[in-house]
Order: sequence, then structure tokens, then C-alpha cells
Amino acid sequence: MARTGGVGSVALLGLAALALTACTGPKPLPVEAGYGPTPTLPEPHSSLVPTVKIASVVGWTKQATPVPEPGFTVAAFARELDHPRWLYVLPNGDVLVAESNAPPSESTGVTDWVAGLVKDAAGAGVQSPNRIILLRDADGDGVAETRTTFLENLFSPFGMALIGNDFYVANADAVLRFPYQPGETRITAAGEKIVDLPGGPINHHWTKNILASPDGTRLFATVGSNSNVGENGMENEKGRAAIVEIDLATRATRVFASGLRNPNGLAWQPASGRLWTVVNERDEIGDDLVPDYMTAVQEGGFYGWPYSWYGQHVDVRPQPPRPDLVARAIVPDYALGAHTASLGLVFYEGDMFPERYRGGAFIGQHGSWNRSVPSGYQVVFVPFNKAGRPDGPPKRFLTGFLNEAGEAQGRPVGVAVDRAGALLVADDVGNVVWRVTTAHGTPGAGPAS
Repeated sequence: MARTGGVGSVALLGLAALALTACTGPKPLPVEAGYGPTPTLPEPHSSLVPTVKIASVVGWTKQATPVPEPGFTVAAFARELDHPRWLYVLPNGDVLVAESNAPPSESTGVTDWVAGLVKDAAGAGVQSPNRIILLRDADGDGVAETRTTFLENLFSPFGMALIGNDFYVANADAVLRFPYQPGETRITAAGEKIVDLPGGPINHHWTKNILASPDGTRLFATVGSNSNVGENGMENEKGRAAIVEIDLATRATRVFASGLRNPNGLAWQPASGRLWTVVNERDEIGDDLVPDYMTAVQEGGFYGWPYSWYGQHVDVRPQPPRPDLVARAIVPDYALGAHTASLGLVFYEGDMFPERYRGGAFIGQHGSWNRSVPSGYQVVFVPFNKAGRPDGPPKRFLTGFLNEAGEAQGRPVGVAVDRAGALLVADDVGNVVWRVTTAHGTPGAGPAS
């Protein structure tokens, strides 16, 4: 069973009081209205106390699994992990799992107190294991029979990248490099710090993802904001709410794109070769605002945070205003629903799934807390056309993370495609890595195109 982090009676009373506000705003729109290239964007609605509705965690029974799209099947690749957040597949097929959670941080008042209650109730209040686990399925039966500690004594690790024989890890405050030899199951060498990343003492959005450039000369790192909308002071947002480019030869860094409240998933779209990211947008202005999104990242682009959302929709909360920045805010490419906590991103380049999945995006949605009707708690698929653009409505690909009582059996985070072409999903409160295959589990098998 997943752990809830030990929510105390005082915390539960606080959450109950906050939950009373969940029905004070306008009736929420269907969550589907907040998806696609032109989402419905109602007027902002704020309240003195934010809407809080949390799916309490019950975990999975041994018989239960998420529910895949018809024509597919799902099974546990590995169970009894410890808060698995992010995935990385090595060239030899080994699967790396970052077991991680937020580092200790400095509280900044009521907002952080509420956030702490939310994390505890949602099963995210556990201490960070601070390690990366290696899973190996040598016999190809879809279940990892080998499990080793690949790296340990890290600091809230998240993103991973292999370039040649250099293995990079993004801690909550820095990028480290380790020597790696193909096939090894454990790294004991000390890591070398390549660059610092914005960290504590607040470190509100702590997850730092990394992605190597196609030529292996650079890393791109995601750095989330230190607040919801700058309420901790813009002096604490330096270098944050951004994607940072790291030159590995010189170790120089620069902001590649900014105004991205909390980017997590990073991937190269195979048809266009463009960099795409998935971003968590802001809270506390209504059930239907602001949609999380995925977008192609424009070099030097500004995406609005905190002064505007979805282009030039002004957010009046950050003061003083910045009309100069609002004027150049870029409208994201594709909305992913309000408060869905969209995190994981992978473009499908495998051979197992039908052709219609080729080049499309799988997105892990961790699930809402600031919405009176839950959203997210699923993996969605967005089809892309041959020009590398989103092409059609999203499909609910993997569901069932909420049971009929609205309790969370699990919460999906990172997604990856393994060497056989199956989809892997890290479930950080179910403590499972799920593996989704076609119904027969063979290349090219599955539902007809």
C-alpha cells in the first residue's frame, strides 16, 4: 500500500476547512474544454481561501492495475519501489528510476502550509530516498528480475541523461556527471558537479529535468518557479521559471526560454526536430484556469509567467505589472487541462504500437488538488502529424488511477518507451513502474489502425 506521509488530525481539520471552499466558485466546465490548441478560457475567479480537493491515497491491491486503452494491456514492470518519479532507458534496455521527493525547504507562510497539507494527503509527504534504481529484464518477459541501486546519496534527483560514457543527473540544485560503462549495474565513483541550478532555501518547484542536445554538446535543464505567481518576491525567481541551456565544454549557462511556470517533461519531436516541453500552470484563479500545456520551445521566447497566462491574459496578482513582457508573451501550442499536473512527456518512436501512435506524445498527468472536480490522474496521448504538430484531440490512454470512491490508487509521473516499444509509467504513490504493451505484446500487434 502507498504511504500517506502520516497526516495528523490538525492537518486533516485544516484540509476539511479548506475543502469547504471547493463549491463556492462557478460550476466547473468539463475538463475536456481545457484541452487542445484553443482551450476554453473563462474569467478568473479567486477566493480568500483556495479550493482544495485531494484524492486521498489508498494504493493498489495486488490484483488491481490501471486501465489501458482497448487493444492494450498493462502489467507491473516493478513493484515495491520507493516514490519512483522519473524514468530513463539506457541503450542496452536497462531502465533507471529516480526514487525522489522534495528536499527540505524554507516555509514562506500560509501558501506553503497549505501545500504541505496537500502533499501529505496526496501521498507526497514521504522523505526523499535520494537514489536511482536500475531495473533489468534480461529474459524479456516484461518484468524486471534484477534490481540494483545504481546511484545513491543524491539530493532529490530527477532528470537523467547519457552522453557517450558520461551519465548526468539533475539534482534539485545542480547537475552532476558520473562515469558509466555499458552494462554496469552500479556506479560507485563520486560525481563531478558540472553547474549549479537554482535551489534553496525555498526551492518551491524542486524537480529539475535534463535533456541532451542531438549532438551531445549541450544539456537543457528545466527550472520551475519559486512560487505560484511571484508572491515570494521576484528576487527569489532569478534564473527560474525557465529552460536553461548548458554548454558542456565551457559549463556556461544561459536562459533558453522563460516565463514557464513549472516545466518538467522535455523531448525532441522526431518529425520536426524541435524541443517540446510540458508545463504546469498557475493555481488559485478557478477550476478551469489556467490549463497546463505542452509547447514547442522558441529560443529566447517568453511564455507569460507570472504576469500573464495563455498569451496576453493579464494576471493582476503580480505587482508591479509588466506590460512590456505581457506584450511579447507566446501562446502555448496545446492545452492539457486545468490543474492536471502534467509532468511526463515522451514522443513515441517505437515499433510495437500501431502506426497512428508514431511521433505522438504521451503525457503523465499527476492529478489536481486546486479543482473542485478532479482532473488528471491519467496518461494521455496527443497525436502529431508528419509535420511534427499536434493533430487532433487527446486520447485517455491509461486511466483507473482513481477508484470509484475517488481515492488515488496511484499517480502517474514520468513516462518512457522501452527498447521493445512498450510504454513505461512511473507511479510515485503506487510505488510501481507500469508497462503498457499491445494486446499480444509483439511488434506491430494491437488494435487496427
